[in-house]
Amino acid sequence: MEKPDTEGILATWFVSDGAAVAADQLIAEVQVDKVSADVVAPVAGVIHLLVPEEAVVTQGAPIARID
Repeated sequence: MEKPDTEGILATWFVSDGAAVAADQLIAEVQVDKVSADVVAPVAGVIHLLVPEEAVVTQGAPIARID
């Protein structure tokens, strides 16, 4: 079954749940078709992962929370 263009697979987390992250730090990689998209933290804080690796994610849906 094909994924719509608005979906990808969360390929890799580069941080652990509960880790401190800096603004603009690379936190994850999402695969869309055969292209990788880097995901960076929009703000600094403590990250809480909401989606496991290899999960299908929808564009714009939250994959983590930063407190």
